[in-house]
Amino acid sequence: MRLLLLLGTLILATPLLAGVARADDCANASDQATLDECAGKDFDAADKKLNEAYKQIVDRLKDNAGSKKLLVDAQRAWVSFRDAECAFQGGPAETAGSVRPMVVANCQAGLTNLRLKDLQDYLHCEEGVLDCPVPAAQ
Repeated sequence: MRLLLLLGTLILATPLLAGVARADDCANASDQATLDECAGKDFDAADKKLNEAYKQIVDRLKDNAGSKKLLVDAQRAWVSFRDAECAFQGGPAETAGSVRPMVVANCQAGLTNLRLKDLQDYLHCEEGVLDCPVPAAQ
């Protein structure tokens, strides 16, 4: 009886374990579900780095409410742009097919990495640069 229970559990868990293994092997992804999952992971990683840089800038602007508000407004506008642009690139959900999630996530990751570079540049401005709205680290 225990053997049957163990076998049943393993049989039911196999698709879940295959999904985990599939997602961990993005370099060799060969099916659309894995490609979608891997693109999502790339976007999540880029978004995490972006949020870290954003928080650093917010911290540096803690004594400047006006600049902090401008940053928040700019970031919200940028997120709206990114999401709209990537939805456009992915095409209408009802006609785009199974590749849409991958296309959207790849777009989001790419634009997020570009924005990350901008924020990192703000964090590493040289003294006296006029178009750098973020004060140097103290």
